Amino acid sequence: MLALPRAVVIDRMVETELAVVTNLDPKRHEAPLPQAPSTPAPSTPLDALADLVADDLLAVNELIVQRMHSSVEMIPRLASYIVSAGGKRLRPLLTLASARLCRYTGDRHLGLAAAVEFIHTATLLHDDVVDESNLRRGLASANAVFGNKSSVLVGDFLFSRAFLLMVETGSLEVLRILSQASVVIAEGEVLQLQTTNDTNTTEESYLEVICAKTAALFAAACRSSAVVAGRPEAEAAALDDYGMNLGIAFQLVDDVLDYSALQARLGKTVGDDFREGKITLPVVLAFRRGSEEERVFWRRVLEDTEQTEGDLDHAIRLMTQHRALRDTMDRARQYGTLARNALSGFDDSPEKRILLEIIDFVIDREY
Repeated sequence: MLALPRAVVIDRMVETELAVVTNLDPKRHEAPLPQAPSTPAPSTPLDALADLVADDLLAVNELIVQRMHSSVEMIPRLASYIVSAGGKRLRPLLTLASARLCRYTGDRHLGLAAAVEFIHTATLLHDDVVDESNLRRGLASANAVFGNKSSVLVGDFLFSRAFLLMVETGSLEVLRILSQASVVIAEGEVLQLQTTNDTNTTEESYLEVICAKTAALFAAACRSSAVVAGRPEAEAAALDDYGMNLGIAFQLVDDVLDYSALQARLGKTVGDDFREGKITLPVVLAFRRGSEEERVFWRRVLEDTEQTEGDLDHAIRLMTQHRALRDTMDRARQYGTLARNALSGFDDSPEKRILLEIIDFVIDREY
């Protein structure tokens, strides 16, 4: 009897574990799928990118639906809940656009893009459990609806599916790149745990965290496309640099938006990072530039997590007073410039132009 490939064995082990948890989970029949917004959002460079790779994106979405299938009812239900919850699909879109930039004409980039999305989704599931988050993109998080055990195990299932898709590209280098990215992401999450509630966190430590937990997957997605396209190392390295710097800028803007009044006007929660005691760059800068009295405040609300009504507003005032939010945005623009420079060696094309426009979208976005 032939032995099953290791990835298939892991996949089935996760399904078996989840089947047991599902039978014990009384919430398993209670979760409605998220509803799409009733009014369409205005056109953005992200929309233009999706239009540019529309046929490929449709194929990727179909592949994602196929690979979420399982005989264990909870798996496709929970996976569909988070996959359809309004994410930007930025990482698979970058994968597809990078492949087109490299003039790739095959179809291996489709599985690659699906794998990237599965890795990202799995990390979201695990993050929300670790952070004890009840909301994700303004909706109830998967763990709040289905429970922590199911969320963790479905995250494991999606990681398994991602590795199967990597293997199917037929490239050991792609497998190495995305496997290494998965390791780095996990390390970044552990690093973030170590810096959470620690007001002595330095800017360097913070950047190490976001390079690992966010930017690494951006970089791996873009580099892998050059690999499947058979392009020279110089092009793969350039796309790696583009993805890494874009990912850092993306996270810096995210950290600013968490303290933005605009978020409230858009119906999104403000101050999640603050409530969880996360140390982001606006906090690092405000703490470093503040008086000792202000540092006592930061230690109380973030280290001791003793927060009262009005503390979030006071934190935002201090960040504004010390230019922490503005300077974080300036840092994001600097990384955006580095991302732009990384593409300088590529010939002009619709793909290059839209990838450059995405940099501005990431920095100027309101959500």
